This record gives sequence, structure tokens and C-alpha cells, in this order.
Amino acid sequence: MENILKQEAVSMPRIGENAPSFKAITTQGIINFPGDYKGSWVILFSHPADFTPVCTSEFMTFAHLESKFEKANCKLVGLSVDGLYSHIAWLRTIKEKIEYNGMKDIEVKFPLIEDITMEVAKKYGMIQPGESNTKAVRAVFFVDTKGIIRAIIYYPLSLGRNFDELYRALIAMQAADAFSIATPADWQPGNDVIIPTAGSCGVAKERMELKGDLKCYDWFFCTKKISKEDIENTILKK
Repeated sequence: MENILKQEAVSMPRIGENAPSFKAITTQGIINFPGDYKGSWVILFSHPADFTPVCTSEFMTFAHLESKFEKANCKLVGLSVDGLYSHIAWLRTIKEKIEYNGMKDIEVKFPLIEDITMEVAKKYGMIQPGESNTKAVRAVFFVDTKGIIRAIIYYPLSLGRNFDELYRALIAMQAADAFSIATPADWQPGNDVIIPTAGSCGVAKERMELKGDLKCYDWFFCTKKISKEDIENTILKK
């Protein structure tokens, strides 16, 4: 029985699969996920517990950056295994008392899910017994406009998330969709992007001989420029 419970706790959806659906009570009312978010990207993320310092720093940062994510057509949804009243009290404390890293009077407007039963956390593999049986690890699920999981990032309880990387990953995935390209290591908007690998000997030969927009390091590795402005004009809301 113990092994079965552990397997249930760490089962998780995979990239390319439909995000598991659920109905939940949140600080912004009841939500049906991912159905309520059709047409938008969503970052669904978990935190270990209310009234903890790392989580407080993260929620303040998410709330501070919410409008930036909104411009990229991305909604935020948080989760922990605490109850609704604990959530409300914690978010009130953040707004009324906490000043951190130049941020103060921060109001968290995105929904924070109550998950006392751990039903949602177990569906998404957020409870990992090797880390804790009673707290959700810092999981991040990127869900696209069709409700498909596109990326997953996990952090241990002790490690706060890198929000520059969360935003970079979101924009990179949207750029890949919009321009049918891939992004190299450490890519930022305006950097060269990677075009699909040549599918035939003829195309490979042509690419190596072409001059102009393409830069080919070898037949399988070619890049081109897409300006930061073109990326932003295509992806970001005005």
C-alpha cells in the first residue's frame, strides 16, 4: 500500500499531453482548469506552504510581474496544500506588511488554489515523498492555448525560482510556434534562432552554398536572425 501511495504522489503528466483537468476553490473563486483558460497560456505553479519566506518572495515577484506575463498572453495560477482562509490571511499580510527587494503594497490578484486534499498536487506530481509528504515542491507547468503541457520545471523546497528564466522560456516557446524555429542555448529575443535541420542531401547542400540570411555552421546547424522587434510585435499584446 505504501508503494502505491508513493507512486500516486509522484505521478505526473508529461510534455505534449493534455493538462489534467480539475475544478478548484481559489482566492479568486472557483476555476475549471484548463477549460477556463482556453486561448491563453498559463503558468500553473505550486509552493510548499503559506507564511514561509521563500514562497513570500516568489509570490511578490509573480504578482509584480503579472502584467508582463499578461502582455505575453499568459495567466498565472498558484497552488499549495493550505486552506483558503490561510491563503487569504497570507496574501493580506503580503500586501499590508511585507516590503522586499524594492516591492511593497503588493496585491496578489491571480488565483491561489486551495488543495487541502492534495488532489491537484498529486495529479501533477507536486508531492514528492523524497522531499516532503506534506508540502508541494516548487513545480512549474507551462500550458499552452490548447491546454497542452509544453514545459515542466521543478525546484526543491529550498530553492526560489528564477523569474527571468520563466519569462524567457515562455517567450521562446511562443516564438518557436510563431516562426517555426528552435532557440539555442541562452537565447534571448533578438538573438539568432535555429531553423529546422535539412531533411535531404539536396537541401543540406543548398544551405551550405547559400549566402545571405542563413548562417550555417554545418549542414545540420543553421541559424538566422529574427529581430527583437519582430518577436515582440508578433507575440506581445499592445
